Amino acid sequence: MTMSKQDTDTIKAFQGLEDGRSSVRLQAALAVGTAPDPRFIDKLIERCAIEPDFFVRDMLTWALTRHPASMTVPVLLNEVRSERAQARSQALHTLSKIGDRRAWPAITRALLSDADDEVARSAWRAAVVLVPEGEEPELAAVLSTQLGRGGREMQLSLSRALIALGEVIVPALRAAMTDLDPRVRAHAIATERLLRDPDAGFEFAIEEAKRVVALGRTGQEGG
Repeated sequence: MTMSKQDTDTIKAFQGLEDGRSSVRLQAALAVGTAPDPRFIDKLIERCAIEPDFFVRDMLTWALTRHPASMTVPVLLNEVRSERAQARSQALHTLSKIGDRRAWPAITRALLSDADDEVARSAWRAAVVLVPEGEEPELAAVLSTQLGRGGREMQLSLSRALIALGEVIVPALRAAMTDLDPRVRAHAIATERLLRDPDAGFEFAIEEAKRVVALGRTGQEGG
């Protein structure tokens, strides 16, 4: 029995996604996204969980966004509960790109405070994209519990996520400015500064915030 060209291309793409060369895997993911086929969804998601190359992972996500959300979202929602951190992180990243708000209930407090930094960052980005109208203040309160976490890149990611929610974050930031941890206070002050002046730059804002904390002020005084 002779296989059709479509079946041949499908087998080639499946093999390409497993190839030891990242360039071949990248081309395979591009081919799958260019000609979406529901048969590839499980394979793409499976590959997302183990793919070591950032650019290939990004192409896998793009390929998934090319398929109907009704087919991809349910499988991705299973992945956010995976024991493998990369599976959770990439599934959240892909959900943020798809933007289907039916995924919102899966963005749990546990994910937003996940012990793995990449999972947490992906959850923050997904949350601000998927949050239903009216639930932004509650999300801001949960995100504010992560203030002071990690290094500069991690803190900048959280500040960006919070700022994307707009003015509703101010009460949560003001509350964090009284936290016992100086890292939390500084991060809260820097985030509000960036909200008010997006051109300030995070490095400048965080250094200025540290000085404010060192002087024993919360940033709420005099305003």
